[in-house]
Amino acid sequence: MTEANHFARINAHYARADLADDILGGLRRAGKDPEHLAYDDLSPVDQFHTLGKQATDDLATLARLAPGMRVLDLGGGLGGPARTLASEYGCQVTVLDITEEYCRIGALLTQRAGLGKHVLFRHGDALDIPFDDGQFDVVWTQHCTMNIEDKDRLCSEMRRVLRPDGRAALHEIMAGPNQPIHFPVPWASVPELSFLQPPERVRSHIERNGFEILELRDGSAAATEWFRARLSAPPAPPPPLGLHLLVGPASRTVFENVLRNFEEGRTVVIQAVCRTL
Repeated sequence: MTEANHFARINAHYARADLADDILGGLRRAGKDPEHLAYDDLSPVDQFHTLGKQATDDLATLARLAPGMRVLDLGGGLGGPARTLASEYGCQVTVLDITEEYCRIGALLTQRAGLGKHVLFRHGDALDIPFDDGQFDVVWTQHCTMNIEDKDRLCSEMRRVLRPDGRAALHEIMAGPNQPIHFPVPWASVPELSFLQPPERVRSHIERNGFEILELRDGSAAATEWFRARLSAPPAPPPPLGLHLLVGPASRTVFENVLRNFEEGRTVVIQAVCRTL
């Protein structure tokens, strides 16, 4: 598959017809004013990763974020983590995402949450980051790398755009000891879109591209319990806002596969903080 075809398939996988209207309608049904949002009004739909906003706060604490830091959020989607980092940690955040619709909707929601001066969106590729060297204090990823095959190039680009003594903060799904995984999952409907590697191999990519790993934690048990709790209730009509708006009609099957992959040791979740050398 050519690079252009791969990007097109990734865009097609994540794009949803009328997603903006669905989110704005969900906000109204939830009793929110879509024209004047608080950033956390969106948390049921814009924290598209295991453990939701809790994981964003945990990673921000682990990375020791501080006011004024310039953060590049790779694969930041609709901008939930970026708005959290801007509002709660005082960071200036740029979201880079390959899905054009996510960038467009994310910018719209950010403006309506009054954060347009603090969170910017850029449509682009994490393997060819469209920024000069040394522009950021932190590169941030939450469930971004699963669709990226060339981990070396990704780590090299992350290192390039970081200042000296910059940090990379990662919260990522990786391959467990038992393979293959069950599909569909949120990041891939078919195996050709998924490029998981085991943590030890990802660690080698990170270290040989100019990083020192400061922290590395396995969050698989907590992620498993989080999904188990959410799937334990009998099927019911979905709430006005939720990740089902992003995943589509098969969302229950998709999330059941996520849980099954965790339970069977086919996937793991890792949080890591690295420092540039």
